[in-house]
Amino acid sequence: MPVTPGSLALFAFSCALLLCFLLYWAGARHAYLSRPAAEPGDPAGFDWHFFVPCRDEEAVIGTTVSRLRGDFPACHVWVIDDDSDDATGAIVTAHAATDPYVHLVRRRRPHARAGKGAALNSAYDALDAFLPEDADRSRVVVCVIDADGRLDPGALPVVSGPAAFGDPDIGGVQVTVRMRNVDDPRPLPDHGRLRNALARLLVRVQDMEFTVSNAGMQLLRNRTGSVGLGGNGQFTRLTALDRIAAAERRPWQRGALLEDYELGLHMILGGYRVSHVADTWVSQEGLPHLRRLLTQRTRWAQGNLQCVRYASRVIASRHYSARGVLETLYTFVQPVAHLVSLVVSATLLSLLGLALADDGSGTVLGRMVAVWPLSLILALASIGPFVLWGPVYRRERAAGRSRLTGLLWGLALWLYAYHLFLVSARAFVRILRGRTGWAKTRRNAEPITAGGSVAIEE
Repeated sequence: MPVTPGSLALFAFSCALLLCFLLYWAGARHAYLSRPAAEPGDPAGFDWHFFVPCRDEEAVIGTTVSRLRGDFPACHVWVIDDDSDDATGAIVTAHAATDPYVHLVRRRRPHARAGKGAALNSAYDALDAFLPEDADRSRVVVCVIDADGRLDPGALPVVSGPAAFGDPDIGGVQVTVRMRNVDDPRPLPDHGRLRNALARLLVRVQDMEFTVSNAGMQLLRNRTGSVGLGGNGQFTRLTALDRIAAAERRPWQRGALLEDYELGLHMILGGYRVSHVADTWVSQEGLPHLRRLLTQRTRWAQGNLQCVRYASRVIASRHYSARGVLETLYTFVQPVAHLVSLVVSATLLSLLGLALADDGSGTVLGRMVAVWPLSLILALASIGPFVLWGPVYRRERAAGRSRLTGLLWGLALWLYAYHLFLVSARAFVRILRGRTGWAKTRRNAEPITAGGSVAIEE
């Protein structure tokens, strides 16, 4: 393959993207491995309220409400029924009839089913009406929990500590997310051994992604002042929500596909800090179906692209440090970088194909062999960071497994990361076609209805 200015430019651009990735990975890994233990605080100093948005969640909501009330008896649980077609509302009504700490927020069409953010805003309004006028709203903390979410019973002392709500400047706290079904031997009970082995691996790499890789990124963001909030295990101080509502008319933005991350942006832009705490967790179901995973991650990628519109506000904000601006912009452009990398890779492969046609396979192979040290370095730099998360994950989450297993899990994480290219491309296509509607991700316990798994609303 002849060396041309165009091919050199593409190669240099690819190396620049790889360097940015390596720097970010190194910072995240260092932040994770050097994190200090969280100092607990006194949860009795706060008034706790759980928001649980629901739409057709009869398979899980009763268990979730019972567990929250059992693990956190002094806390209120607000279930938002977003016009469910199943028995979700009836199940919660039965709990509320005997427990004054359980509240049902009913939403009905045409106002319902306008997104998770709109449902959470309804709960915010209901809580506002419920609290007495003289309530100290700085002591009121809202926690968003998925309908199938399970919060660490020891979470509240950790998020009450000096690195979290014990600091009055902290407006939001995100805890680490785990996959609850990571050790399920048969995540697909109706299928054979091979399908179940692949499903177990898919759930495993999701657990790796959240508990070490994403947690490392969040701990790095603790240092840059740009922590992102997630949709599960998201804690927010009521006064921070009030400040956002005063500026934006509502805390959570209507129609946003990443209403959780947007909330964190608004919180920092409003002058509050957001913190990530890795010493406690919330668990959720890992998805054993590749199709559902790709649907979920396409929504996340599209929501990430929607947040690019905040770039100018982040750059101009006095509440973001220079490091915070760089980290946030890096997060914004990730789907773009994945798409560009895909285009660059396709272009380089096309150039290789042309070279094979013009010069013959022997000549091209000889040229490739001549630069094998560079190829080896690039391969190690691309694969190594993922593989190195494997031993860290084994130590943290599966100490009984072998070191070889940890390395193999890291290799699987590298292969799993390629889904980002596909979902980024799908997100761009949806934006170009003006499609922003979305259906919820179906729970593993829910039966398949006509039309298959939960799909993107077109």
